[in-house]
Amino acid sequence: MEKLDNTAERTALWRALHLEIDASPHIFEDDWALKLTRPATDWQQRPDMKFTQPIRASIVGRARFVEDQIAYSIENGISQYIILGAGLDSFALRHPSLKDRVEVYEIDQSDTLQWKEQRIKEHLDILPVNLNFIPVNFERKTWWEALKGSRFDFSKPAAISCTGVTLYLSKEAIGEMLLHIADLAAGSIAIISFYLPIEELKGEDKTLMEVSIKGAASSGTPMISFFNATEVRKMAIKAGLKNCRTFDTDDLIKYYFEGRSDGLLPNAGEIFLVAEV
Repeated sequence: MEKLDNTAERTALWRALHLEIDASPHIFEDDWALKLTRPATDWQQRPDMKFTQPIRASIVGRARFVEDQIAYSIENGISQYIILGAGLDSFALRHPSLKDRVEVYEIDQSDTLQWKEQRIKEHLDILPVNLNFIPVNFERKTWWEALKGSRFDFSKPAAISCTGVTLYLSKEAIGEMLLHIADLAAGSIAIISFYLPIEELKGEDKTLMEVSIKGAASSGTPMISFFNATEVRKMAIKAGLKNCRTFDTDDLIKYYFEGRSDGLLPNAGEIFLVAEV
């Protein structure tokens, strides 16, 4: 029986909750989130939903920022999109008009992708023709090796996103990931999220991160890697990436949250690297 990763479920449910209780205009509209999670009827009352508004705001702000970068890339000719640690991302499902223009490669653990495939089949006769699932047992094979075993075209540029993942990877594994990304075809673009060290956070932002770190450790998935923006850019440049830019919570607020009637604001701490090959 397929299983659903708790982190993937929570992230999708935060996107779903945004549509149900936050004011319009919505930052990010994911009408597939509930379909892919299939939660219990009282899911909105779960403590990780009910008392985590700033985290929910961060999740939808992150999703919007990444997809804005991807949309720009597609407009400029990118025809392949890799989602590393895809979880219950629904890009290919929400953009059927791109099925003949963009091949989507979702890389994640087998259990998560099996769950996702079953949920999609409950609503669609067939999977989107441009949606490619690449299951990886990370203890036996790297995501790069798995991608090489797919129909991905290494001669063409691609966009790659990786969000909410680097926290759980060693610095060595992150460096290796960046080196592989730098080996993609010229013209490729990467959007990757990182997190600030807890000592650089204050007030509620620091408290939320402390709670998250404790929760992750107790569930057997400890958060182990944190970086400031300067460190992120240095790592990317060292790996051979170009035009390395970083964005933070203040940027997300400026782009998406100013003037909202509900006062929805993301918690600080996440940094986004946008870099080119």
